[in-house]
Amino acid sequence: MFDVLHVVVSGRVQGVGFRYAARVEAVGLGLTGWIRNRADGSVEARFEGARNPLEQILAWCRQGPAWASVTGVAHEWSHAENMHETFEIRR
Repeated sequence: MFDVLHVVVSGRVQGVGFRYAARVEAVGLGLTGWIRNRADGSVEARFEGARNPLEQILAWCRQGPAWASVTGVAHEWSHAENMHETFEIRR
């Protein structure tokens, strides 16, 4: 069993490379999962892995890359049996 972090990041987070920067961070931390833009202008992600790297990616999401302007991060923790093999950017 492993930990799962589900986040929804709001603010100026679309059209500024947020998903791509998040993927670089996630892969660097050894996390798997996915990230996508939502119709309401926010970004949603599922990060999977060990607790410490997940806490690090949560802290990163609260700031995002320099060109983003994060105004809020809703998050939820859970556990799962199966894990994605990679970290993907979804459309």
